[in-house]
Amino acid sequence: MYDIIAILIPIILAFCIVYVIRMLSDNRLRRDLAEMETEWEIVKLMLETDQTNRREATTRWGTLTLSLGLGMVAIHLFKLSAGDTLAYGILFVATGVGLVFSKFIRP
Repeated sequence: MYDIIAILIPIILAFCIVYVIRMLSDNRLRRDLAEMETEWEIVKLMLETDQTNRREATTRWGTLTLSLGLGMVAIHLFKLSAGDTLAYGILFVATGVGLVFSKFIRP
């Protein structure tokens, strides 16, 4: 089980780096829009679209994390290690199921 955690740490670190970069670029775009004195209707539309996208992303990441957790529980129940190919297959299938499920529960 510790082998899988060692594999997941760089992946999670990469996601964190991407999130920070995205957050900085979004803030820079908002600052530029405020400095350019853009029409309020355009800014309002962009903010509403951004808020909707964030809600959908939260739902998607929540279901994805839940399904990966269930996949790890299945790996533990089957007593698999990181050397077993089936362990990776379970994680990939759990990820796919989580993404498909998030598509159906999206508001």
